[in-house]
Formats: sequence, structure tokens, C-alpha cells
Amino acid sequence: MINEKMRLLGANRSTIRELFEFGQKLKRELGEDAVFDYSLGNPSVEPPKELTDAMISLIESTPAIKLHGYTSAEGDRSVREKIAEHISERFDTEANPNLIYLTAGAAAALTSVLSAVTTPGESVIVISPFFPEYRVFVEACGATLKVVPAREKDFGLDVDAIKSALDESVAAVIINSPNNPTGAVYSKSDIKALAELLSKKSKKYEKPIYIIADEPYRELVYDGAKVPFIPRYYDNTIICYSFSKSISIPGERIGYAYVSPNAESSEDVFRAICGAGRSLGYVCAPSLFQRIIPDCLDVTADLAIYEENRKILYDALTEYGYDVVYPSGAFYLFVKSPIPSAEDFSDIAKKYGLLLVPSDDFGCEGYVRLAYCQSTDMIKRSLSAFETLIKEFQ
Repeated sequence: MINEKMRLLGANRSTIRELFEFGQKLKRELGEDAVFDYSLGNPSVEPPKELTDAMISLIESTPAIKLHGYTSAEGDRSVREKIAEHISERFDTEANPNLIYLTAGAAAALTSVLSAVTTPGESVIVISPFFPEYRVFVEACGATLKVVPAREKDFGLDVDAIKSALDESVAAVIINSPNNPTGAVYSKSDIKALAELLSKKSKKYEKPIYIIADEPYRELVYDGAKVPFIPRYYDNTIICYSFSKSISIPGERIGYAYVSPNAESSEDVFRAICGAGRSLGYVCAPSLFQRIIPDCLDVTADLAIYEENRKILYDALTEYGYDVVYPSGAFYLFVKSPIPSAEDFSDIAKKYGLLLVPSDDFGCEGYVRLAYCQSTDMIKRSLSAFETLIKEFQ
């Protein structure tokens, strides 16, 4: 016998992955230039030179057995010290290397943290629209997903709605800012209001309610937007960070989980994350990329390219008559479907070679997501297809 739930997860890829695979098939049939694939958030910008230089230096100067050998289960000590120094200096806050767990990307950090701070029967609040894999991660822990819609006008935090959903079953709230799929950046006032609410509810229920901050897009902000560093406003915060987007290495899978030193029983929380990582088989993140981190903490890929793509696409689509959410961060455009069914709209768009992700799996109906981390040339070439598409509904 096999686990039927796991079989179904393996047999049914996410909508995003299914659309990406369809795009690969379509490109083989019609040619690369006839397909405009906005499905996958796969960075198209070259990694920074500092990353390449660090790799070459490590390979040339470090014995291979050491370079590719095991580190401590929670990650190389010197790397965790550098991350702690970086956090402390950048955010003017206390940071402890003993509370940092290096992981194979943000997904490994999230699953380890969720396993550490939830027990079967508890629930986790997510703000819709949300990254679809949150549901998979939460349910794998035996917890229940509670979906709370964001504010409709700007997709910010609706703290009153969160308050209505908060009961004694809630173990954590996942915050993803900048947000996938809307590009919204949650304001300091929203974060402070949420922190105040959770502090009151934690006291009422006599247990900590954690904020799990999923931050792979922290560096991708525009127009002077600021991403609040949540541990400065709420003690029981755990950061899940990934270098995938900021330095364009999504396939290398490197990131970390960071427990605020001010969290209640922070050392026990960290030990629980280590234990969860052990139980899930996530010990010892890729050794080479652990050691590259210190040289890449203060650099990013050329994120100005994404800002240019955003402007080209947003300006053109709004001119054509699309209703578009203006993004302050990440590299996604959230576009209202001109018909009630986003899935039907996505299917119609395929006629023009446009691959747009319907929003249903994000816990929000009636929109499509466009990942504009594509080549600027592809985006420009796709504009006439968008213009022709919208005319079907005008």
C-alpha cells in the first residue's frame, strides 16, 4: 500500500507548474517566440558577480573534501555568525547565531518552522491571496489552514478580519511581504496593529501565537517602499528567508530560519526547528552555497530590470483597459479577469500564446498572476497579444 494523499500530491502538480509544463510543450510545437510564458517566478536576471567570484575563490582555495563535506546539522557556525551580524547591523536589532538554522531554501525553512510550532488539530492563518504551497505545508503538519482575505482596495492586512478568525486553535500567522501574488508590501502600521492584536490574544490564550514571516522577496521593492522588519515590532516572530530571488539562484536552494531572540523560550523554539529539520531530513543545507552566503549578504542581482519590466507591463495593460493591482514589490502583476472565471480567461489567453496563472489556487477568485521576471524583450513582444486579448471582452 502507498499513502494516497502523497500519491495525489505527486500526480497533480500545482497550477503554476502545470501551466509551465504546458508552455514548454507549446514552445516545442509553435516555437519559442510564439509563447509568452508568465507562469513561473523564475528569475531571468544574472546573479551578481560577487556570487561567481565567491564560488571560484572557494573552489580554488578550499580542499574539496572540506568544501563539499558535511557542516553542522544547523549549518556552518561561521556563516550563521555572519548572518547574525548582517541582521543586527541592517535592522539595528539583536541577532543571535545560535537561533539561525540554514536550510535548503525558504520551503525547507517554512516546513521546518511549521512542524516546530504547530501540533495536530491547531490552525495557521494565511492572508489571501497566498502562495498555494502554504496549504500543503500546513496540512502536512496535521494543522488546518485558515484563510483570511486581504483588504480588497490595496491587498494590505485586514487586521479586523484576522481578529475575527483568531481563536484558541491558532498557532501562527504566515505573513508574506512583499506578497506573492499581488506584489503588496504590508505597511508598518498594519504590522504594528497585527502585533498588538497577537500580543493580546497570546495573553488571553496563555500561549505564544507566532508570526512566520516568509521573506524571499524582501529585497525586491520599488518606489522607495520599505519592508518592516517584523521582529522589531513583535517578539514571537520567526523569519524564513531565501536567497533565491535576491541573487537569482532559485535552483540552488539556500536560505535560513531565524528565531527572534526575544521570542518566548526562543532556545526551545530553535531546538524544535532543529528537531523538525531532522525529522524531515533537512539537516545540513548545501555546503558550497552555505559558504557563499557571507559574500552575498549585501548584494543583489540587477533588480532594476524587474522595475523596468513592471513599468512596461503595468503601463501597457492599464492603457489597454485591464484592471491591474499596482505592485510595490516582488515581481508579479495581479490582473483582474474581465470575466467571472479566471480559469476560463486563462484558457482563452492561451490562444494568443499568453500563459497567465488563474488566482483560484491562491485563495482568491477573479484574477490572474503574471510573473514579470522574464526577459524585457519577451514582455515587449507580448504586448500586442494582450491588446488583442482584451478586445474580446470590450
